[in-house]
Amino acid sequence: MTITDIRVRKVDNQSRMKGIASITIDDVFVIHDIKIIESDRGVFIAMPSKKTPNGEFKDIAHPINTETREMIQSQVIAKYNETTSEEA
Repeated sequence: MTITDIRVRKVDNQSRMKGIASITIDDVFVIHDIKIIESDRGVFIAMPSKKTPNGEFKDIAHPINTETREMIQSQVIAKYNETTSEEA
């Protein structure tokens, strides 16, 4: 699996959410609405999710293993950092 495109939209607000990303996998599959969030421990991603009737959030799409999650997260955060440094 290769991420062939990453698009990041920065969010200009005072919340912890710093941006929204879309990734294309192998030029054939897109995942939209990956949230880029800043916490006390650094920046991380949250996969797209929906709210259930009982108030919980469930991921709509997500990696099955840690290695894939880390690969997606590192590439999305690198693109976010690149976008941020271009604006400075």
